[in-house]
Amino acid sequence: MFDLILRGGKAVLPWGIEALDLGIRGGRIAAMGDLRTAGAAATWDCKGLHLLPGLVDAHVHLREPGDPAVETMGTGTKAAVLGGLTAVYDMPNTSPAITDSAQLAWKRGRVAEVAWCDMGLYVGATRKNTAGLAALELEDGVCAIKVFAGSSTGDLMIEDDAGLEAVMRSGRRRVAYHSEDEYRLRERRPMFQAGMAHRNHMEWRDVEAAFLGTRRLMALARRTGRPAHILHVSTAEELEYLADYRDICTVEVLLNHLTQTDEAYDRLGGYAVMNPPIRDKRHMEAAWAAVRDGRVDVVGSDHAPHSRAAKERPWPDCAAGLTGVQTLAPLMLNHVSEGRLSLMRLADLMSAGPARVYGAVNKGRLAVGYDADVTLVDMAASRVIEESWIASPCGWTPFAGTRVQGWPVGTVVRGHVAMREDEVLGAPAGRPIAFR
Repeated sequence: MFDLILRGGKAVLPWGIEALDLGIRGGRIAAMGDLRTAGAAATWDCKGLHLLPGLVDAHVHLREPGDPAVETMGTGTKAAVLGGLTAVYDMPNTSPAITDSAQLAWKRGRVAEVAWCDMGLYVGATRKNTAGLAALELEDGVCAIKVFAGSSTGDLMIEDDAGLEAVMRSGRRRVAYHSEDEYRLRERRPMFQAGMAHRNHMEWRDVEAAFLGTRRLMALARRTGRPAHILHVSTAEELEYLADYRDICTVEVLLNHLTQTDEAYDRLGGYAVMNPPIRDKRHMEAAWAAVRDGRVDVVGSDHAPHSRAAKERPWPDCAAGLTGVQTLAPLMLNHVSEGRLSLMRLADLMSAGPARVYGAVNKGRLAVGYDADVTLVDMAASRVIEESWIASPCGWTPFAGTRVQGWPVGTVVRGHVAMREDEVLGAPAGRPIAFR
C-alpha cells in the first residue's frame, strides 16, 4: 500500500525517459516500476504526462520581511507551486536583512507557517557578521552565504578584496555571489542622466563591470580555496573565462538571459530593467552554447518583484528586478518544445543542479528513498501566460501575452499534492530543506 501512486507517466530519469508508476509513502519515493497490482490511498492517472524530479528556483526574492503589497513568502511560494516548482531558495536582502541566527530562526518559523513548497534560505554576508559566517552557514535550512559584491546597499555590500577574502576564509561551503564590480559602476554612473532611454541600463552596467567582478572573485577563490557559485552570469566573456575555473566555481544563468535581448527595453521600458541587465543577442547565444556544453549548472529566475509604480518611474530611478518564479518552468518547457534543450537537461539544470551545487539532501532526482518531489508536465499543452494567473500581489510579469508549448499541471511536494490543474490544494506544507 502507498499513500499516492502516480500511474503511467513518463519519468525523466538521469539515464533516460521511462514509462513507469511512482509509488509514494511517508513523503518519500518508495517504489518505481510496474505497480498495477499495488493499492494506494490516492492515485493519479498520468498517461500523456512527463514526471520530472521536483523543479527548483534557486534564486528568488520573496520580500519577507518587507512589503506584503509586493510579495510575501506565502504568496511567492503559492506562485511557485502554480508554476510547477517544489522548492525555492530565498535571498536575504529583505527589510531587515537575514544576517544572524535570530532572523534565521524567525524565517524558519515562517516557512513552517506559510510556505506552499520547500525552501532554502540564504544568509547575507556583512562586514559585521563575517567572523560568524562559518557557524551561520551550517544552521538548519541555510543553502548558502550570499555576497553582494556589487548592486546592493547598506551592510550587505562587500565590494573590496580584503572584505571578500575575509568572507571566503570564514567557513567551507560554496558561497553565492552577485558579481558586478561596484567601483566601475560608481565610476560610470555620472555618464548617465535622469530620463534617458531604458536601454542605457545595459550601457551603464556594461560587460566589463560584470567580467571584472568575476575575474576578481576567481582570483580570490583560487587564493583561498573557497568554492564559489556565480549567480546570474550574463556575458559571453564570463562564460568563456569560467570554463577554466570549473574545479572551484559553478555557474547560474537566468531564464531572462536565455529568453530576452535588448529589444525588450524598447518594448517593456522599466519592466525590462534588472541587474545584471538584459543584453544583446550575442550574449544570449553564448548562454545557450554554455547550456549545451555543460558550463551552466543552474537556471533560475531571480524573481524580484516591485510595485508597478516603482517599475514605471523614469530610468534610472525605476526599480531593478523582474518577477519570474511562476513563469520559469513554463518558459523553460517552451524552450524544450522549440528544441533548445532536452527534458533531461532541463531536469539537470533545475533539479539535480541545485541539489548538487548547494548540497540539498534527498533532493534532485526521482529515486527510491528520495523526497517525493515531482513536477508533472503536459508537453502537448499550449497556453498563453496571462497576468490574471500571477499569484504575486504585484500582479505583473514581463512575459504577459507569451504563448508557450508545455505546461506544469501538477506539483507534488514530499508526497503532498500542492497543485493540480492550476488549483492550489490543501494547506501550506513547505519545510526548510536540509543541506550538507
